[in-house]
Amino acid sequence: MKWRHTFQARIAGVLALLLLVVVGAVYFAMKTATYHAVENQAQVQLETGSRVFERLLDLRGRRLRYGLDWLTVDSQFRRAVAGGQAAPILAALRRHGTGIRASEVFVLGLDGRVIASTLSAVPQDRTFAYTDALRQARRSGLQMLIVTLDGHPFLLVQDEVLDPQPIARVVMGFRMDDIFASELRTMSNLEVSFMSQQDQQPGELFSTQPHAYWEAIIGAMQGSLHRSAQNSTAQMSVLGGQRFLNQALQLANTDDRDRNPVLVLLQSPLDRSLQSFAPLDGQFLGIALAALVVSSVGVLFMARRVSRPLNTLVRAAERIGAGDYRTPVVVRRRDEFGLLAHAFNAMQSGIAVRERQLAHNALHDPLTGLPNRALAMERLGSAISAGRPVVLLYLGIENYRVINEGFGPQGVEEMLREASRCLLSSLSASDTAARITGTEFLLLLENTQIDRAVARADRLYGLLTEPLRIGGDELRHEVSMGIAAYPADGQQVEELISRASIARHDAAVLPGYLQIYQQDRDLAHQRQITLIRDLRRAAVENELFLCYQPKLDLHHGHVRQAEALLRWQHPTLGLVSPSEFIPLAERTGSIGSLTQWVIEEAIRQLAEWDVRGWQVQLSVNISVDDLSDDSLAIRVTELLAQYGVSAEQLVFEITESAIMHNPQQALRVLEQLRGCGISLSVDDFGTGYSSLAQLQRLPVQELKIDKSFVRNLDSTSGDGVIVRSTIEMSHNLGLKVVAEGVEFEHSLKLLKLWKCDTAQGYLISRPLNAMAFEMWMRRERAPV
Repeated sequence: MKWRHTFQARIAGVLALLLLVVVGAVYFAMKTATYHAVENQAQVQLETGSRVFERLLDLRGRRLRYGLDWLTVDSQFRRAVAGGQAAPILAALRRHGTGIRASEVFVLGLDGRVIASTLSAVPQDRTFAYTDALRQARRSGLQMLIVTLDGHPFLLVQDEVLDPQPIARVVMGFRMDDIFASELRTMSNLEVSFMSQQDQQPGELFSTQPHAYWEAIIGAMQGSLHRSAQNSTAQMSVLGGQRFLNQALQLANTDDRDRNPVLVLLQSPLDRSLQSFAPLDGQFLGIALAALVVSSVGVLFMARRVSRPLNTLVRAAERIGAGDYRTPVVVRRRDEFGLLAHAFNAMQSGIAVRERQLAHNALHDPLTGLPNRALAMERLGSAISAGRPVVLLYLGIENYRVINEGFGPQGVEEMLREASRCLLSSLSASDTAARITGTEFLLLLENTQIDRAVARADRLYGLLTEPLRIGGDELRHEVSMGIAAYPADGQQVEELISRASIARHDAAVLPGYLQIYQQDRDLAHQRQITLIRDLRRAAVENELFLCYQPKLDLHHGHVRQAEALLRWQHPTLGLVSPSEFIPLAERTGSIGSLTQWVIEEAIRQLAEWDVRGWQVQLSVNISVDDLSDDSLAIRVTELLAQYGVSAEQLVFEITESAIMHNPQQALRVLEQLRGCGISLSVDDFGTGYSSLAQLQRLPVQELKIDKSFVRNLDSTSGDGVIVRSTIEMSHNLGLKVVAEGVEFEHSLKLLKLWKCDTAQGYLISRPLNAMAFEMWMRRERAPV
């Protein structure tokens, strides 16, 4: 009998084949797991590199900003800019520090015209291509812009030159080139490529990859433009036989982003990482060959000995796949299986650390380290499920805008960190402090009654309002707090948090700093939400209408003017007071569309009255938001031409506070309106911060004394002295005077005696709708 037919040979062959199959299966499983691990590692490296890329851009932007700050305070440079000549400006730039010379500098006039430029592609005496984008960035608080200039990507920052008022703008640009790409590669271990595209034509490519790959890289970057801007999924590509994981970004943040994007391609090489696992393949194959040779002597022993560590590793892989990272892989051997087991332990330990970090980040605020809204809701839900009494203390910092304007984002961050430290220092073991939104915090006080919570709030208020020093300056938090309790104020998590927030909003507008939730406050809150929602469609649904209040000419005794007043007839809430919905419109940004509707409706009504032979001058109120709109005069002129109404029939009334909010902008818009022939009136005079001396700079023709001075007018009272003096001084300045709020006959007589021009109030007439106003005019027999 031949050896090959013996049972020993057969069992040896079968076991050798089984060993070969097992070794092969483990090998390919390891290769698959290795590839996925490398791919995941490349993905993590790509994400980390993307953040490093963004951070480096931010650092470069700040460096430019620092250099720009030094430049704009340089006296020689300001004198050169004030002269408006390019040569002295460029000479001043050359005398400045090396940081300026390493960048491109553009000096722009206030109209956006280039006064001086260090870049030949941006000629002088032309409008800078990104003037509007720079203005928009300044209004929205952006610190830098990424644009395309001369076919190259640039990072821009801007600042104003003051002398002492703004006389020019300085824009500093950093060219993103090969050196910048190499620096990014050094910091992120990624291959970096970027280029600009202008009018769908690719510009010059800057890349750390070999030149042979550039054509494929340009195709990949242009292909990213056809994918959704929101799709940030990494893509796989092959260049020169090497596999890369790609991440494409668009950096341009101007209005022409779609036409002139700045494209960035970050690439993480996969094959380079896989090469580090090549020795493991050789070792594994050596083990398999040795096992096959020795199997002829001790195949059963070796099979049993080999199967144990393999089974252990398989079970470990299953545990890791199921999410168990705590049980270690125990293989008490010093051969390759022991090394592989050690690698498994290191891998699952690393995965566990990353998952814990991700879980922590998902439930905690990265700035303060406090729990976030999700974790606070989870803990509140647990307390409710267990039936434990909880008091919610909702806290908001009201003066964060002032801090942001005075100290910038770094000051706000320091303020928030200090507030979180105060909250943590006041907590008991069972309490939770969480950051809910930007400047709002929530404290969960378990097993606490309302009175004890109020006492805790008092102590916390004392801590939070202690002086805080930022950059050598002292500031204090302005804090408002609201309290709601479980189970008294609600049974659901969202309901309790909402009611605590309502109490906090009440505290912000009422005296004191603390309010406890009052039952049925949800109804008022829901009414506000309903009004804010429905106000946007009120004009379309024909729910808005105008009332007209006559204005009596005291010199001639008849009515030639009226004021248009907006009213809202809500379909379910009835007539809504302007004092209720106008502040909501101003707060939500709807006031502009309301003013536009009022202006058009007033002009349409004037045109209708003109057809009937009634020449009435109509006053319309405009807000502070309207004074920030440079196109207001153009739109009003188009409406006047559309309806065939003379501009002299229209008067715009502006409050003092609206003018003083941004005097320069307000003056520009008012001069445009006056240039169109529209008369201007200062409304509610005496309640703001302006003076008659300041009025000399404004193109106004009329002044309305606030009704608070007129209602109880008496010749010997303080109000009487103020009204009489205001009339005399206004006439000396060439202004007409309107007294509003006239309700009594003796007040009207005094106004006539003091030679006031016009009177308005309930004594003359209440506001009337269009039909009632026409009937009133006929009854008074004062048509014009």
